[in-house]
Amino acid sequence: MKGHMRNYADEVKRRAQDLMEQITKDRRALHRFPEIGTDLPQTSAYIKKRLDEIGIEWKDCGGVLPEQMTKDFIEAGFPRMEKETGVTAVIGHGSPCILLRADMDALPVREDNDLEFKSCNENGHMCGHDSHAAMLLGAAQILKDMEDCLAGTVKLMFQPGEETGAGARLMVEDGALENPKADAAFGLHVQSVDELGTVGYTVGVNSASLDTFIVKIHGKGGHSSQPQLCVDPLMIMNQVYQALNLLVTRETDPAAMATLTCGVAKGGTAVNIIPDEAELHIGLRTLNVAAADHLIRRIPEVIDHYIKAWNGEYDLTVFHTPCTLTDEALCRELVPHICDIAGEDRVKEIPAMTGTEDFGYVTKEVPGMFVFVGAGKPGNPPLHSPKMILDEKVLPLGAAIYANAAVSWLEEHGKENKRSE
Repeated sequence: MKGHMRNYADEVKRRAQDLMEQITKDRRALHRFPEIGTDLPQTSAYIKKRLDEIGIEWKDCGGVLPEQMTKDFIEAGFPRMEKETGVTAVIGHGSPCILLRADMDALPVREDNDLEFKSCNENGHMCGHDSHAAMLLGAAQILKDMEDCLAGTVKLMFQPGEETGAGARLMVEDGALENPKADAAFGLHVQSVDELGTVGYTVGVNSASLDTFIVKIHGKGGHSSQPQLCVDPLMIMNQVYQALNLLVTRETDPAAMATLTCGVAKGGTAVNIIPDEAELHIGLRTLNVAAADHLIRRIPEVIDHYIKAWNGEYDLTVFHTPCTLTDEALCRELVPHICDIAGEDRVKEIPAMTGTEDFGYVTKEVPGMFVFVGAGKPGNPPLHSPKMILDEKVLPLGAAIYANAAVSWLEEHGKENKRSE
């Protein structure tokens, strides 16, 4: 059956190369005004303007974070997020439907590069999300020009808030995977330290889950010469952190990748004052779903018992970002189409990423695949570095990978649907 399918790769590559100037222009425009969090008004407006120019109808998509989570994000340095500014759009019609996702938020990192299109503010696109959004715009143009060839629907998902771990969740909750219902999903991420043009993928668990525990400990402050009259939240904080680290080493299979990190520990103003409050931010990452399930249950128990043991009180905010999964069957289908664009010798299976990617909220709901595209070379500054740079030759490659994965998958599954009818 597959031998009778039309191969679109050469046409897609040609169209992507022809769009190199426009994709680069889009990437540089987005790079100049990086926005962080889930509220990206300028970025979202630019995406919608470009979709209008291509002739693709779009819809706003996104929800609102719970109040306590919004407060915690603001305290962590993100701007107030009134409403998520995600965008969805549709090309083609009918079923099946494949979703293509690009994130588009930046980092609260000031760029340290001498570029003509350098960031104009205190933030920076140092994770390459500007390139993802530009690639998807390029793919949108290719797919719109080839709309008559589509054996179904392509849904575009331009997502804010990946760095918060909340953006995909809010868009999914607001119906990003519905109307039309997505039957499969595909996403990619550039890697500045990987050789230009290489593509890596992982079958099964693709990236680690991240569970965040924000603990605000309420004690009773006073003079350091009279600790018996106080409830010391700093001492309690220290006890909690040590206990949680022991929990990972004693209740997790050593073969399961699990790391626990304290990213924030704060409280107090002077050496002779026991403060009223202290705060601890704990991050748990793992590639093992069973380990995550166990520790997610146990960590709040340990926090509760230790704080109460020392007569403290507390507020706890928990936020979960799941593992991103690559569906084995979808992977088998899409890898040949990726090879048609990048070259078979450039596409390889790689170990799972120990970082976290919130595309996992999508792959929880529909079969998905996520790949990493080399956009530099070994030795380059890594992602999240203020000196991170990309080779812009990756832009048409990424656009072509997006477009060919979509048109080819629809060709195969659309024909299957027609035969079943």
